[in-house]
This record gives sequence, structure tokens and C-alpha cells, in this order.
Amino acid sequence: MVEVPLKLYVQALLKGANDAARSMACISPRAKNQALQAMAESLVDHTEEILEANAKDLAGISREIVPQAHREASERIRISEDSIQLMRQRLLDLQALPDPIGEVSHAWMTEDGMQVHTVRSPLGIVAVVSDMGPLAIAESFGMCLKTNNVCVFRGGPEWVHTNGAVVRYLQAAVAAKGVPEGGLTFLDRSSPEAALEMVRYPQYVQAVITRGRAGLRKGILEQSRVPVIGYDGGLCHVYVDQDVDIPLAQTIAVNAKVQSPFAANAMDTLLVHQGVSRHLLPGLTRRLLQEYRVTLHGCPKTVSMLGVLEMTGHLGIKVAEAADWGEKYQSLTMNIKVVKDSQEAIDHIGSYAPGHTDTIVTRDYELAMRFVREV
Repeated sequence: MVEVPLKLYVQALLKGANDAARSMACISPRAKNQALQAMAESLVDHTEEILEANAKDLAGISREIVPQAHREASERIRISEDSIQLMRQRLLDLQALPDPIGEVSHAWMTEDGMQVHTVRSPLGIVAVVSDMGPLAIAESFGMCLKTNNVCVFRGGPEWVHTNGAVVRYLQAAVAAKGVPEGGLTFLDRSSPEAALEMVRYPQYVQAVITRGRAGLRKGILEQSRVPVIGYDGGLCHVYVDQDVDIPLAQTIAVNAKVQSPFAANAMDTLLVHQGVSRHLLPGLTRRLLQEYRVTLHGCPKTVSMLGVLEMTGHLGIKVAEAADWGEKYQSLTMNIKVVKDSQEAIDHIGSYAPGHTDTIVTRDYELAMRFVREV
């Protein structure tokens, strides 16, 4: 079967979405909430099928990449019953929110007696360009439905089977509740070219939302002909001050890295005051290496203090290169730097961080407030 050329495919998809926009704008709050409920229930009802689709995506990971990269890819792509329950909960959370459409945010009367109201209204078509997994689909479809907008979603190529399954069940659920065909539209070509083609039609698309890594955002921002709503991908720091509870600081650092290492707000660089480094780092790095197999890049002081560790064939810590300090990893890799004082930590964060998520661990309240002001 001959594949439709990309340009024609995207144009047809957006035309269908545009045809649905007027009907989408008229869906009542009650109908929207019923559709959100149906979406949540459908995902749970089809848990087995979604996990089977996810197994196909896991099987498609290349065996030619190094074991560490293969393990990280598997952890990033794998979903579970808990993942599906999280999608369900996000949809139910949206259902519980007050309806935003039709709300009058400002109202006034002019001198000649004319009443002027500012009323919240749908945008029309929102294109969501993502390299993320099925949670992003559920959230995007749900938020657009709640706001009476058509959603056109392009997802990450690693989840091609998983995303496809999730979309099928979400679309079937809302169709039974009166949501027009095209109201939740899925771009099932996951190439970068497809994503860029989707944002070149201001006659159809009113806004673009990017959800993903820096390369994706950069490409969309540079080439989109449609207004873009984006967020920074992170590059997040945790600074551990000398006045600190060491076991608590170790627990915070571990959680900041491993609880969700692929998230935008996961820690990338740990900064440690030199006055506490010898007490904090040995135990912390053992936990990171032995329990979680995190790859560590350290400043010369850190490496000198800890040495190069080999644990079960896993390279423990190596000297960080200059580029590492500006790296958003979104994986089980991180940097460690020993700093002489809080000022050096603040200066380092100011040099590299975009201001997404940065943390201080300290008992010193005045220092904490200074960190909040300056970082």
C-alpha cells in the first residue's frame, strides 16, 4: 500500500480537526465531564491490551546499544498498571475542576453605557507536539476536551504501539459520549518532519504546545508559524549546605535523582559544600551506585575524594567534562560538584540553570531565603 505523502496527510488531518472545532466548542460542561469519566474508565478496562502494546515497544528497543543505555531506554518506555491508574486519575482530576469556558473574568461599563465583558472561550485547535509517552496523551486530550478545544497530538516514536492503543480507547470512549470525530486527533507519524509539518498551518492551528526535550522544543520554536506555548526542559540543581542533617540530605538527593529520572524536574547536578562533603558523599554515592546504578560525573575534588569506583562491572564516577555541567540528562546520570561556599553554588546555578527547579538543603533559614531570592 502506497503511503500518502506527508504534506497531504497532515493537511487532511488538520482539515478534519478544523471541521470538528465548531461542534467541539459547543459541548456542554456535563457532556465534557461524562466524556472524561468515560476516558478514565476505558483506560482501566483495557489495561491488558495497553500493556501488551507496551511490550511490543519494549521488544523494539535496539539490542545493539550498550547495556546501560538499553536499561535506561527500557525503564523510560515501560509502563505498568500503576501508570494506567495515574492516567485515569489525571482525567478524573480534570473532571473535578470547575468548567473554565464561559467564565467572565472582567466586566465594565463604558461612559456611553456599553457593557464590556471578557469571557473565557476556546482557542480552536491546539497541536501538542511531544516526544513523551501515553500519560502526555491522556493529559493533553483531557485538558483540550475540558476547555472545548480540538487536540491534535503527536507523540514520541518509542511508544508507537502504546500510544496507538491508548488513543484508540480514548477516541472510542468519547465518541460514545457525543464528542465529534476529529475532536481528539492523533498524528500517527512520529518523525520530526511530521511534527514540523503540523505547525506550519496557522489557518488551522491556533496554538502549539511542546512537551519534551530541548531538541524538540528548539525545532518547533524555530520553524512554527503558529504561536508556541513551551516550557523549559530543566537542568536542575540541588545544593547541600554545610549546616544540614546529613541522612536527610542524602535521602533528598537520592529521591531527587531516582524517583523519576526522566522527568523535567529530576536533579542533574548535586552541589555540596566542602565543609560537609567528606561526611555526605561516600554514603550517598554508595547508595546511588549500588542500589540504583546511577552514572556519576564529578568535579576533580569529588573524584579525588571518592576515587574511581568499580561495582559489579559498573563504572562509578568519572571526571566531569565542561559540557556535562550544562547537560539535561533525563536518565540515571548526574553530576556532583564540591563548592567552597553557598556563593559559589549560587553562581554555578546562575551560570547553567534556566530557573526551572533548583533546591537548597539547609538548616539556615536566612540562607534559604537568600537562595530563593537569588536563584
